[in-house]
Amino acid sequence: MKAIVFDAIGSPRDVLYLGDLPMPRIGDGEVLVKMVSASVNPGDFLFIQNLYPEPKKPHFPRQVAGNHGAGVVEAVGANVALKPGTLVAFSYYDSWAEYAAVPAEWLIPLPADYPLERAGQMVNPITAWDLLADSRVQPGQWLAVTAGYSSVSTMVMQFAQRRGIKVIALVRRSHDRLDLKGLGATAILDLSGLNVGIREAVMEMTDGAGLNGIIDNVGGPVSGELIRALAMGGQMVINGGMSAERFELHNFDVLLSGVEIRANIYRYFFSPPVEADRPVLHEIVDTFGQPDFHVPVGGIHPLSEFKLAVTNSLDRADLGKQIFRM
Repeated sequence: MKAIVFDAIGSPRDVLYLGDLPMPRIGDGEVLVKMVSASVNPGDFLFIQNLYPEPKKPHFPRQVAGNHGAGVVEAVGANVALKPGTLVAFSYYDSWAEYAAVPAEWLIPLPADYPLERAGQMVNPITAWDLLADSRVQPGQWLAVTAGYSSVSTMVMQFAQRRGIKVIALVRRSHDRLDLKGLGATAILDLSGLNVGIREAVMEMTDGAGLNGIIDNVGGPVSGELIRALAMGGQMVINGGMSAERFELHNFDVLLSGVEIRANIYRYFFSPPVEADRPVLHEIVDTFGQPDFHVPVGGIHPLSEFKLAVTNSLDRADLGKQIFRM
C-alpha cells in the first residue's frame, strides 16, 4: 500500500516522503480500515517533530504520518462487534495511508452517507465542542477566539452561535474569503489595523463588560492583553501556540480578577472513547454533518500531493483544512 512516512525527526517539509509498505496485519480486537479521508492538522506536525509527550511518539525504522482520519471497515479481528462496510472515524496513528490497523475501541461509527471530507477531520469539531465547554462562557456573555480563520475557531463560533454566546474573532488581517460574522462571530478584531491597545478595543466592543472566556490558539503578547481584558472569574483555555513569542503577566493580573488559565488536551489524545461519550459524540457528529454547518476545506489531495497539502497547512491556513482522499 501507499503511505506518507518518515524515518527521522524533523520538519514535515523535510522528512516526509511517499513510500510503499506491506498491508497492516490485524490481531484480536483490531480492525483493518480502508482509509477514505484524513485531515492535515497542526498536531500531526508536532508528532512528526517528536514534540508530544509519551505515549504519542513516532516509532522507527519507519513511521506512517497522520493521527486522524476516516475509512471503511474492511476486516475485523476476534471480539470486534463492528461489521465490515461500516464508515468509521478515529484519532490514533497511521492515518495518511491507504489502510490502517486500528484497535476497535478507538473507532467512532458514522452514518454511511456522512460527508467524507468531514469524516476525516472529526478531531476538529470534537475539539471545538470541548473548548467551548471548557471556556464556561454562558449565553449572552463574551468569548474571544484567536486565529479566527482556523478550522477549529470557525467551528467554535458556530457552536457558540447556536448557544447564544457572543464571540470576538481575532485575526491577523481581515480578508473576504471567509465571512466570520456569517459563521457566528459578533465582532472581528483585525490586529493589523488597531489604533488602540487590544484591551481597550475589547472593552469598547463589549461595552465595558470585558471577556468571560478566551480560546487561544496563538500565544504571544496578544494573549497577555486578552487576559487583562477578562471579567471577574473569566478563563483562558490554551489550545495552540502559533506564535513563537511569549506573553507576560503580573500575579495581580490573575489574582485580582479570579482568572484561570488552563490547557486543552484533546479528549482522545491518551485514551479512546468510552460508552459514556456516545451521547455527546452523536450530538457532535449530527451537528457537524448538517448542511448549514460551514466547514472550510482548502484542498482535497491524493497522497501523492502531500508536499502541497503540508505547505498549504503551514503557510496558508486561511485557505481552510487540507484533506487527503484515498
